[in-house]
Amino acid sequence: MAGVAGQRQASLTDVAGLAGVSHMTVSRVINGTGTVRPETRARVLAAVAELGYRPNSAARALVTGRSGTLGVVALESNLYGPASTLHGIENAAREAGYAITISSVSRPGRSSISDAVESLRRQAVEGIVVIAPHVTAGRALAGAPSDVPVVAVGGGESAAVPVISVDQYDGARRVTEHLLALGHRTVWHVAGPEDWLEAIDRERGWRETLERHGAEVPPVLRGDWSPASGYAAGRELVKKPGLDAVFAANDQMALGLLRAFTEAGVAVPGDAHVAGFDDVPEAAYFTPPLTTVRQDFIEVGRRTFGLLTARMGGGDPRARHLVEPELIVRESTGPR
Repeated sequence: MAGVAGQRQASLTDVAGLAGVSHMTVSRVINGTGTVRPETRARVLAAVAELGYRPNSAARALVTGRSGTLGVVALESNLYGPASTLHGIENAAREAGYAITISSVSRPGRSSISDAVESLRRQAVEGIVVIAPHVTAGRALAGAPSDVPVVAVGGGESAAVPVISVDQYDGARRVTEHLLALGHRTVWHVAGPEDWLEAIDRERGWRETLERHGAEVPPVLRGDWSPASGYAAGRELVKKPGLDAVFAANDQMALGLLRAFTEAGVAVPGDAHVAGFDDVPEAAYFTPPLTTVRQDFIEVGRRTFGLLTARMGGGDPRARHLVEPELIVRESTGPR
């Protein structure tokens, strides 16, 4: 029998024959259903190991109603935040014994998100996570299917499904207050794209913190998350008289700022001070090392998986969870 299995993939019948039990008994052991005597279970598992039998996931799903697979809708992006969020979710699912099927979308449109969710639903996944950093992605969740649990990372307060996110507003508040506490009269802001929920929350946190402290609110310079857009903003900022401090909405734009300031002879932190958001792995090696806000993406993944499993068990369909960010102070900011 072992020789037969070596020539082709072993079947349930092969396992039953080697173990000397019925096809149904093997199915019960493999799928964890029904009652099987311990000695019989041991024989079946020994036969499974000897033959290298691998259960067919589709057939197993028909028997148990569970596929052991979760779906993730993710944006095709090399940006640190979305990529790290996906990595955190994969880690948490793998540790819990789940496989992940990813459906990538190139544009975060309402129809593309809905199509990706439907594609995963047809694959009999047990639950779906939508990484939804865009306004349109959050709106698309209004049409989430009712027969499969769906949760979102991001998606906004109005999302029609449970949501987990880093507290972007609080991160922006922390970094802005840090710069004000160092004696700066105000803080300029290089914001992210207007249709990104994270950019909206970071800008709001910056603006309202300045207003609470009675500080002037300068005009926003807007980038697209790239170092090039940060560099362009930096070239504009060096023309501003009395430039004190700048909060860039992500570390990549902060990197562009540092380049522009260096070219213009503006010393950081001697003449101006720069802070970012994300704490990318390279941030500690910028010149100077960058003050930034760290997002714990492993924790985001863990809590996302917990929120999804809770929803799979009938949990609150409108649950909201925030992960606290951490301010990381380095040499790019200092006393004025």
